[in-house]
Amino acid sequence: MSVIYTLLTMLGALALLVLAFDRLAPTTAARLGIALERRRAGLRVRTFQSGSANMPYLEGGSGDTIVLVHGFGGDKDNFTRAARFLTGSWRVLIPDLPGFGEASREPGAGYTIADQVEHLRLFLQSIGEAPVHLGGNSMGGFIAAEFAARYPDKVASLWLLDAAGTAAAFENEVFRHYHHCGDMPLLLRSPKDIKRMLRACTFRPLLVPHSVKLHLGKRGAADYALHADILRQVHLSPLLEHQFSAIAAPALIVWGEQDAVLNSAGAAALHAIFPASEVVMMPGVGHLPMLESPRRCAERYLAFLMHLKHRAVANTTVTA
Repeated sequence: MSVIYTLLTMLGALALLVLAFDRLAPTTAARLGIALERRRAGLRVRTFQSGSANMPYLEGGSGDTIVLVHGFGGDKDNFTRAARFLTGSWRVLIPDLPGFGEASREPGAGYTIADQVEHLRLFLQSIGEAPVHLGGNSMGGFIAAEFAARYPDKVASLWLLDAAGTAAAFENEVFRHYHHCGDMPLLLRSPKDIKRMLRACTFRPLLVPHSVKLHLGKRGAADYALHADILRQVHLSPLLEHQFSAIAAPALIVWGEQDAVLNSAGAAALHAIFPASEVVMMPGVGHLPMLESPRRCAERYLAFLMHLKHRAVANTTVTA
């Protein structure tokens, strides 16, 4: 018993030291915490430069390529936890979109969905591989879906997680409030607003260290004016159903049943646009399935990818 008591005491003291470090040296603690998450997922930081646009990205694993696109106000690390379950058998690339994360910020530049689609096209062109399996959350799902419609030969499949881009998805109290006064949880006026954003985006509290919340809050507040303009441009972008009657890419549409940012009716709207799609509703999950339930989310996606592989092999056999 004395040995167990000693070990518990040591673990308690270590936990207190970690908590103290997280509070007293938040900048260093946040940097180390983010680096640890990336290391656990087998991801390394790379940089893509196209003209004045700088897009850092995470890369890890080997095999066929999956490219994942974060949502509004997010960054490449939104997919780090889910990527840990993907890099064992797939090559995973996760870029920061211009205007977000560690990417370049140009106040006079265009940040519409079409603009971001073009940034994504140049990024994929730089890696020299097509088609890729493309995924995106929220705004990133809107971008991925429009990319697949415009460049069908470059996309093998889609993974759409609580994706924006349909009238049904935007039909909720959050966007009615935004139309009325220009405010919404994804816009951070001060670093403290990170708490409001996380409450809105998740059904259950995420395990996020104080230092990382502070880091994200400060960055979001510094970007407030830019992000308010980007959100306006995104919301004025043509909706998917107004541009495309059908998009051929096979798609896995995932939606958190407790999403408070976008209306879950968006899942059915996307299903109508993608004839070769299946819908998975996740109970007990909000707007960020890949962060709230990374293992379950990734395992369901891997099953989808495996099904596509088996179908491709079967078609090849029949053709032969």
